[in-house]
Amino acid sequence: MVQSINHKADFVVKGTSFSGFADYGQIMVGDQAFEFYSDRNVQKNIQIPWDEVDVVIAAVYFKGKYIPRIGLKTKSDGTFMFSAREPKKLLHYINQYIPADRMYRSWTFFEVVKKNFQNRHKSSKS
Repeated sequence: MVQSINHKADFVVKGTSFSGFADYGQIMVGDQAFEFYSDRNVQKNIQIPWDEVDVVIAAVYFKGKYIPRIGLKTKSDGTFMFSAREPKKLLHYINQYIPADRMYRSWTFFEVVKKNFQNRHKSSKS
């Protein structure tokens, strides 16, 4: 059995981890770390201490009505993507440990296309 880093669990919700293949399990936000435990394989867990989290990235659609994915970018191990049943509550509890200036909304598809078009247009004038 895997030992939790947290001393106290603030919020537990069903979720999915998108590291390789999708793994279904439980997401736990606690006083020491963000943790994901797989339902099928106990050894497949992700434990990210709060001091290791660099930024939190959320894909927000329809003015905050729909949040399909939440990403945690760490200082050394890259970005971990998750989805949760209650993403607004999850972000609220993450915000207790990660300040709001380190939480970002990811670009939509159309924003990426617009930025690429503007950069190409700008470079062709030079």
